[in-house]
Amino acid sequence: MNAKPAIESHLSSAESRPFSHVDTWVFDLDNTLYPHTSRVWPQIDQRITLYISELFGLDGLSAQALQKYFYHKYGTTLKALIDEYNIDPHDFLDFAHDIDHTDIELNHSLGEAIERLPGRKLILTNGSRKHAENVARKIGILDHFEDVFDIAASNFVPKPDRRAYEIFLDRHGVEPSRSAMFEDIAKNLTVPHELGMTTTLIVPKTLDPFRESFEQEAVKTPDIDYITNDLADFLCAYALPAK
Repeated sequence: MNAKPAIESHLSSAESRPFSHVDTWVFDLDNTLYPHTSRVWPQIDQRITLYISELFGLDGLSAQALQKYFYHKYGTTLKALIDEYNIDPHDFLDFAHDIDHTDIELNHSLGEAIERLPGRKLILTNGSRKHAENVARKIGILDHFEDVFDIAASNFVPKPDRRAYEIFLDRHGVEPSRSAMFEDIAKNLTVPHELGMTTTLIVPKTLDPFRESFEQEAVKTPDIDYITNDLADFLCAYALPAK
C-alpha cells in the first residue's frame, strides 16, 4: 500500500483552546519530537520483542504476539512485565533503548521554535530519561528543556493513566490550565485535556509501516484541540507570539 499524508498540515476547531495563556510546554518524546524516518521506534520495538523472546524462550513471532497482547491490555509492555513477572524495569529500559541513533537528524527549525516558546519546556515520556536525553541531544533540542519526566519518575505508571500526569504536575509544580501538551497517541491526551491543558496531536506526514494504523489517525475528538503533521511549522503558526 502506498504511503499517503495523514492530513494536509494543521487542523483545529472553533472550540480549540488558545495558546496565548500558556507558560508551560509539555512534549512527549517518541514519534512526537522526531519523524518516523529517524527509525527510533522500530528499533525499540524490535528490542522489546527480543527481550520477551529471551525472557520466555519464545520464537520471534510468538514473542511479538505476546508483546502486542501486553501492550493492548496494559498500555505498555513494561507495565505488564512489572505487574505480572516482577522484572527489573531499569534492565528492561536499558535493553529496549540500546539502539542506533544514526538516522536521527538535527532539526534546526524545531529547535528554534521550541527555544522561542515563552515559559518552561518539559519532556513527559513513557521511556527512560537516558533515552530521552540521547534522542533530544541528537535532534539538537535537549538544551531547550528544563527537565525530562520519565517512566521511573512516575513510579513506572505509564500514560495514559491519570496518576502519571498527576505525579508529573505535582513534581514540577505545573498548573495544567496554563499548560500545553503535545503527543502522538490520541488516548494520551484525554486526561491532559480533562485537567485543563491545551492539547495537540502529532500525526506522521506519511504512514509509518512499523506502527499500528490506529496510532497514526488524525482523531477528531473534544479532547484534542489541534492536529498537526509538522510540529515546528505548527509552533510557528499557532503557538509562538508575534515578533
